[in-house]
Amino acid sequence: MTPLCRAVLAAALLTPLMTIAPASPASAAPDCTSSVPYTAGRGGYNTYRIPAVVTTRKGTVLAFAEGRRDGAGDSGDIDVVLKRSSDGGCTWGPLEVVAAGRGDTRGNPAPVVDPRTGRIVLVTSYNGGAMTESKIMRGKATPVRSRRVFVQTSGDDGRHFTPPRDITAEVKRPHWRWYATGPGHAIALTRGPYAGRLVVPANHSAAPPAGSRDTGREARYYGAHALYSDNGGLSWHIGFADESYDGRTNANESSAAQLPDGRLYFSARDQGGRSAGNRLDSYSGDGGQSLDRPFAVQRTLDDVPPVQGSTLQLGGRGAPLLFSGPSTPTARRAMAIWRSTDGGATFSKALTLSRHWAAYSDLVQLRGARVGILYETGTSGPYNSIEFRRIPVARLG
Repeated sequence: MTPLCRAVLAAALLTPLMTIAPASPASAAPDCTSSVPYTAGRGGYNTYRIPAVVTTRKGTVLAFAEGRRDGAGDSGDIDVVLKRSSDGGCTWGPLEVVAAGRGDTRGNPAPVVDPRTGRIVLVTSYNGGAMTESKIMRGKATPVRSRRVFVQTSGDDGRHFTPPRDITAEVKRPHWRWYATGPGHAIALTRGPYAGRLVVPANHSAAPPAGSRDTGREARYYGAHALYSDNGGLSWHIGFADESYDGRTNANESSAAQLPDGRLYFSARDQGGRSAGNRLDSYSGDGGQSLDRPFAVQRTLDDVPPVQGSTLQLGGRGAPLLFSGPSTPTARRAMAIWRSTDGGATFSKALTLSRHWAAYSDLVQLRGARVGILYETGTSGPYNSIEFRRIPVARLG
C-alpha cells in the first residue's frame, strides 16, 4: 500500500462519518481505497458520464460509462465505453468501446450478470445524435431516430461483446416517446419463484392524450417501468409501468434491488412532481411484473437532490439495503451512502464520501467484505471524473 492510501484508510477507520479526500489515480495499489477510471478530456472524449458497475463471476469489476465526444450534453456523438479491473477496482485496463455511437447517441448502460450462465447482459438506449430529450418528448423524432433499446452479451468476462441487438418492439409501447434504461446496474433475481429473471429498471415519457394542449415535454408525462427476461436476455417483456401522469409524483431514472424476502425494491428520482421530496419508492412481489403500491415519496431521503441514485441489497444475514446519491438537497454535492435495515421503509446516512461536487452513482458488492461505488465527481464541477471508491462493509454499519 502506498503512503497516501495508508493514510487515507487510517483516517477513514478512525472517523467513521468524516469526509474522505479522493485519492489520485496514481495512488491506486492492490489494497487501495480509491481509483479514477475516467477523467474528462482523456481517451478521446470531452466528458464521461452515467456510470454503471458490476462484478463478474470471476471477480472482475466492469465499469461502464458514456463517453461523450462533443461535450457534456446528453445528446450528440456518444459511445458506451468500458474499463475492466482484475484487482477489485484498484487499477484499470484500457478503455474499450462496447457500443459506438458513430455520430449518434448510445448510452444509459444497464449491465447485469446472468446467474445461470455467468454471461454479462448489457441493455442500452439509443437515439439520433441531433435528437434531444426535449425534441423526443415533444414527438419531433421519427421512430428510427427516436429512443430505441438494445441488448448485448459477453461470454468471456467482459472482454468482448456481441453487436447491439434491437429489442425496442418488445419493450416500448407505441405511445411512449422518451425511454431510458437504468441508468445503473440491472439485477438478477436469486430467490423465490422468479429466480434467474433479469430485471432492468427503466423510465419513459408518454404522449399527451388526444385533444390536450400539452406538448409532451411536461414533467407529468414521465413514468418508471421495468423490463425483464426469463431466458438470459434472449427475449424481453414489459413489467410494471407507472402511467399515472398526474403530476404529483413523476418517477424517473429508477434503480432496483431484491430484498431478502424476495420482493423487489424500486427507487426513483421524482422529476418535478408536486409532492414534497425528491425520492420515490415502491415494491414488487411478483418479480417486477407489477407494483404492490404506486410510487410514493421516501421522506428519509429528502437530503438527496433531483438526481439518479443507486440501490444495492448486501448479501448475508441481517445485511442492509444501501442507497447512494448526493446529500445536498439543492445541489449535486457530497456523495453519500445511506443504509436501511427495514427493507427500504426508512434510511439513515452511513457515510459521506466527500464534500466535492457529485452526481450519478452506482453501487456494487465486492469480494473481501467491501462495497464499491462508481460515481461522478469533481472539484470544479460534478463531471470532472468518474471515481471508484472501495469501502469496507463494516464502515456502513
